[in-house]
Amino acid sequence: MSVDQSRDIAGGDGKAAAQAVTTAAATASSYPVAPGYRLNVRSGPGTGYSVVRTLPEGSRVAINCQTPGTWVTGPYGASNIWDNIGSGQYVSDAYIRTGSDGYVAPRC
Repeated sequence: MSVDQSRDIAGGDGKAAAQAVTTAAATASSYPVAPGYRLNVRSGPGTGYSVVRTLPEGSRVAINCQTPGTWVTGPYGASNIWDNIGSGQYVSDAYIRTGSDGYVAPRC
């Protein structure tokens, strides 16, 4: 199959296929917050930092990087890993289902 045929199958210019791949990648790199929890987002990697917002139940987060902070015990065990989900926004990894007890993203 030629490149031109691939474009025809994807909808003419390939934009639909590229968009589908981008959406799939974004979904694969986001992680669910533990079911039944509204999660505090803090300004730094620890419980001593101020709450900047609260994630509603059923939220998913994209983890930019991870850093050690205060220990927290949550539904996924005890952890001192904090996930950066935005500029000045951190959540405890003990409430995020990453499928790992360790780091799943680069260190901040």
